[in-house]
Amino acid sequence: MNAPFHRGSGLRDPFQAFVADETTAEMLRPIAVEHGWSPEKVNKGGLRNAVQTLSVAASPSILFVDLSESGDPLNDINALAEVCEPGTVVIAAGQVNDVRLYRDLVASGIQDYLLKPFSADQLRDAFANAQMTISGPRLMESANEKPNVMAAVIGVRGGVGASTVATSLAWLMGDKAGRSTALLDLDVHFGTGALALDLEPGRGLTDAIENPSRIDGLFIERAMVRANDKLCVLSAEAPINQSMMTDGSAFYQLQEEIRHAFEGTVIDMPRNMMVQFPHLLGDVHVVVVVVEFTLAGTRDAIRILSWLKANAPQARVIVVANRVQAAVQEVSRKDFEHSIERKVDIVLPFDAKAASQSAKLGQPLAKVTKSAKLTQPFGDLLTRTVDQDAEAGDEPAKAGGSSLLGKFNLKSLVAKKPKEASTQAA
Repeated sequence: MNAPFHRGSGLRDPFQAFVADETTAEMLRPIAVEHGWSPEKVNKGGLRNAVQTLSVAASPSILFVDLSESGDPLNDINALAEVCEPGTVVIAAGQVNDVRLYRDLVASGIQDYLLKPFSADQLRDAFANAQMTISGPRLMESANEKPNVMAAVIGVRGGVGASTVATSLAWLMGDKAGRSTALLDLDVHFGTGALALDLEPGRGLTDAIENPSRIDGLFIERAMVRANDKLCVLSAEAPINQSMMTDGSAFYQLQEEIRHAFEGTVIDMPRNMMVQFPHLLGDVHVVVVVVEFTLAGTRDAIRILSWLKANAPQARVIVVANRVQAAVQEVSRKDFEHSIERKVDIVLPFDAKAASQSAKLGQPLAKVTKSAKLTQPFGDLLTRTVDQDAEAGDEPAKAGGSSLLGKFNLKSLVAKKPKEASTQAA
C-alpha cells in the first residue's frame, strides 16, 4: 500500500502549470508573465508530474494541467483531486473532442477544459474566468453566516409534485432569503433535482454512495453542481442496472457536511427512503409533507404524519396541498383536514401553463410563475421553513373516531358524491 500523501506547508503560489509539449509551454510562459506570474512555474510532465509534485507540495491558486498523455483523463483528474487542496481552480487541456468527457470533467470539479490546439486568447479568457472564481465568494467561506436550516420534502404519494416543491423551496431559500442553499435529491436512479434546473447531475452522489469515506468538505465543494450564486445541487441519474445498495451512512455524512457548508439544506426525500433510513430525519428542522386531496393521499398522509410524530418529534411539520383544482377533488379540503386531524398549512393551486413553462425553461416553478395564486403560497412556505419561530398550523381537527374508517369519514364522502355528480350534470 502506498504511503499517504503529505502536502508541504507554506504560502500558495498563484499559478502553476504542467504541460506535455514545448509548444504549449511556449504559449503559456508569456501569458503567465502578463499576469505577473513566474514563467518558471510552467513545468513539463503533464498530469503525472502534477500528481507527483502536488502530493508533497502546496497546491497553487490556479493550476493548468495537460491531459494529452493521459489514457483515462477522468480517473486521472480524480487522482489529481485527491492531492489538491480546497480552493484550487483547475484548467485542463487535452486532444479528446468529446462532449461527454467535457461534462464529466467539469462535473468532477475542474473550471474549464481547452481543446488543443487552442489560441492565446482562449487561454487568457480561461485565466480571467479562473481569477473571477477566486475573487468571488467561495462556497465554504460563505458558510455559517446564518444558522443552517434543514428541510426535508416528502410526498405522500408518487406524482404529487414533491420534487417540484423541493426545487422551488431550494431556489426561494437562495434567491429570496439570501441563504447559500444545497438541494440534495435522494432519488438516486430517477431524481429530477438537476433536470428541473437544466443541469447535468454529475457523479458526486453516486461516488458518495460507493465511497462514503471520501465525503468531506473538499468532496462537497467538488461534487455539488452550481445552479446559481446561491444554489448548488447534488443529484444523480444512476444506471438502473446498478442497485446502489447502501446502509444510509453516505447520506447521513452528506447531510452533515452540507450542514456545515451551507446556510440552507433542502432534501428531496422519497418516502421509501424515510422508511429505510429513519435516522436521516433525526436532525431535520422542518418536514414539508406534500399531499393530494384523494382517498389514497389521505390514508398515506395519516400514516406519514403519525410516523413523523414518533420518529422526528423535533421537526416542525408543514402540510402542503399541491396541484389543487377547486372543482375536481376526490376528497374535500374540509374532510381531508378532518381525517388527518390538523389543518393544511399551504395550498398550491394547479397552474398547467406555469408548470409547462417551468419544464420547458428548466427553471423552478416558483421562479417562472407570474400568478399571485402561486407566488403568495410559495412565499408563505419559505417564511414558515426559514423562520425558526414559525408555528405550523397543526391544531387538531375534531376526529370522527379512532379507527381508520372513522378518520376517513367515508360516509360523508360517499354521501357527497351523488350531489357533486348531479351538480356537474346540471
